Amino acid sequence: METDTMAHTPVNHPLRPAYRALSFLAGAYLVVFGVIGLIQTSYESFTGRNGVHVFGQETNLLWSIVVLVVGALVLGTTALGRNLDTEADKYLGWALLVLGSYELATSRTDANFFGFSISTVVVTYLVGLVLITCSLYLKTAPQSAAGAPRQVREGRTA
Repeated sequence: METDTMAHTPVNHPLRPAYRALSFLAGAYLVVFGVIGLIQTSYESFTGRNGVHVFGQETNLLWSIVVLVVGALVLGTTALGRNLDTEADKYLGWALLVLGSYELATSRTDANFFGFSISTVVVTYLVGLVLITCSLYLKTAPQSAAGAPRQVREGRTA
């Protein structure tokens, strides 16, 4: 049995396919946003606010590239599975939260080089939280190493 995970993090969760689909949808959204953003901002400035909106969010060429790379990583690791998706969703989700916090703090300054608007900050936070939540329930292990369900460990029936 693994000793590096916390006791309350489920392994082989029954809703794992639903969380995996949600992770895939979040990655697909990021890829679509990134591709449309690349098309819309291809002749605009690389950084800073330029007034280009995609799905109601302001973007620039730099943010479109970052989102496209993050989305591709999420889609790739979700397709591979094998607990790579758990780690990738966790770290990429936290990275999106950090980027969103930075942009929230710098949204009305010259340091806003990703060109975020507040709506972009909100969506970045939401996608980051979805990825972190999915990472909590995607862990798999062989049935022999997974341990008993919580109800059995606590002496209760389903």
